[in-house]
Amino acid sequence: MQLEDIRIFVTIVNMGSFTAAAEHLQLSKQYVSRRMAALEKKVAARLLVRNTRKLSITDTGQVFFHHAQRILEEVQEAEQVISARQQKLKGSYRISLPMIYGVRRLAPLVVEFQRAHPELSMHIDMSDHYVDVVGEGYDMVLRIGNLMDSTLIARCLGKLAMVLCASPDYLKVHGTPRSCDDLSQHNCLLYGREGQLGWKLKSDGALNTFAVKGSLNSNNGEVIRDAAEAGVGIALLPTFIVEDALRQGSLVQILAECSPPHLALSALYPKHRQNSAVTRVLLSFLAERVAGIVDEDAGDEI
Repeated sequence: MQLEDIRIFVTIVNMGSFTAAAEHLQLSKQYVSRRMAALEKKVAARLLVRNTRKLSITDTGQVFFHHAQRILEEVQEAEQVISARQQKLKGSYRISLPMIYGVRRLAPLVVEFQRAHPELSMHIDMSDHYVDVVGEGYDMVLRIGNLMDSTLIARCLGKLAMVLCASPDYLKVHGTPRSCDDLSQHNCLLYGREGQLGWKLKSDGALNTFAVKGSLNSNNGEVIRDAAEAGVGIALLPTFIVEDALRQGSLVQILAECSPPHLALSALYPKHRQNSAVTRVLLSFLAERVAGIVDEDAGDEI
């Protein structure tokens, strides 16, 4: 099946006749007719019905038309991405990354992107705080977690798994919780906004918020991790913060069946930057590369 035949078929349906499609595509009517005959032979089905008064599309043709449209749109998008990649990206671009995940996973990607486009000057700021994207002159920010309502355009790049964990020493002294409800009897280390609002966990097949309390609250995940390793309490943290501790055994996962919802990793940028060649190419690069570094077991829930 040739892409040109698909394009001709879609044009015929959109234009309403072979003659109009031939004129639009600057092809002869005879050539258009031959290509449609070849296409129908290839799919072994009648797609169009012609009579002396009008052109109609068969039920099979309708189904094929919807798929054909999507194919052409995806091909066009691919062509645009390739074209943009071949452009020389120039100028200055300012991006804000979350602190811990940014240092570990995202900053190396941005540096790699800049090396591939040496005429582009990249400015990388690291912060977990909300930033005024437009007011402070950012071209893009990457953030983890629920997004605040705004006029920014957001694109989800991936999902990051969360894990409940504690040190073996803490569990030896205080016991291991056997259900989400048991957490209310433990010292829970509160991380950021999620800790203040309660922990969202899956219980009896449903997602519920459990009120928790503890002796330590911090907006820095590494502080919470270190306290958990020291035996202070139970932590609910992104896997990327505790993966080394889990591997070494200084922390162990608990209540795995509770399945905390994943955190979204999102790129946000102002509407006036959506047509920027750098934004388009960088988004495509990040979407492709981040897919290989986010947690492989992260699903679609959020």
